[in-house]
Amino acid sequence: MFGRFRRTFTPDTDYAQADLQLRDARDRAASGDWNAASQLMHATGRDWELRSRRLAVLGIAAGHTPRWVDAWETAIPGDPTVAILRAEGLLELAGRARGAASARNTTPEQFQEFHRLSALAADASERAVTLNPEDPYPWVLRMDSMLANGHQHRDDFPVALGEAVARDPYHFEAHLTAVTFLCQKWYGSHEEMFAAARGPATAAPAGASVVLLPLLAHFEYALREYGFETRAESLAAKKEYFHRPEVIEEITWCATKWRAAGEPRLTGRGITLRHWLALANHLSDRDREGTRALLTQIGSYLGSTPAYGYFWMRQADGFHAVTKWAR
Repeated sequence: MFGRFRRTFTPDTDYAQADLQLRDARDRAASGDWNAASQLMHATGRDWELRSRRLAVLGIAAGHTPRWVDAWETAIPGDPTVAILRAEGLLELAGRARGAASARNTTPEQFQEFHRLSALAADASERAVTLNPEDPYPWVLRMDSMLANGHQHRDDFPVALGEAVARDPYHFEAHLTAVTFLCQKWYGSHEEMFAAARGPATAAPAGASVVLLPLLAHFEYALREYGFETRAESLAAKKEYFHRPEVIEEITWCATKWRAAGEPRLTGRGITLRHWLALANHLSDRDREGTRALLTQIGSYLGSTPAYGYFWMRQADGFHAVTKWAR
């Protein structure tokens, strides 16, 4: 059953992961058929979590190949979805401009461009909020734009978070952004980060994606405390942290509640969440059999799973390490 994990495989790094409808619509849109993206988003409806993920992936394409978005806006001026894609595209470019390195390894020029593009994204997200009054995701984009200058937005950030969760109380992207903003390496502390993760995880119904947010908080904590600038040299210490009984207990609690309403779907954030749980299992050396089942569902889909990069230099190296351990 698990024979395909006995040989080296090439991870699929498409951000759409298992959402094949999204892959098709994005590729067709990028080739000039913007109607494909429009129709996909119309069919997605008010499934806010799935809608947000699809908009995020389409927004990446919008940032790098915007001509199809231009054509869409020309055909339908003031289209609300286009406003979101414009903001998302600018955030994608802002993130690329900054890069993934730590602050000490990021140049002033990179920071300058990060700030410039984030300011443009903030303006674009305001327009997206106006044109999409019921959608929580434009507020998430507003939150994302604050990462460039978070110290000046400590009062604004919770307001935007409040607007997002007023529209969808357990919106995964909103709470994920809160965990990120409030972690120690950005603008908060370990205590604020864990509170931002555990609050929605505890309050949400069984099966909700936010139930697994404490896993991310543990990844962030281990990165910061046991080797922010190193990977191979600090891996043993990070694993030792995950062997603490209280950490294993929380991983088990999260996994149990996440699955309590039935097997979670693969689309939306389903693949990413399975990677998180597989990684947490590996680091804590628990539930190898359950991890094999997770990897069967994941297949080769990696997309972008930054948590692996907290423990290995390349995400693919982490994916391979977890797969090898689970055999």
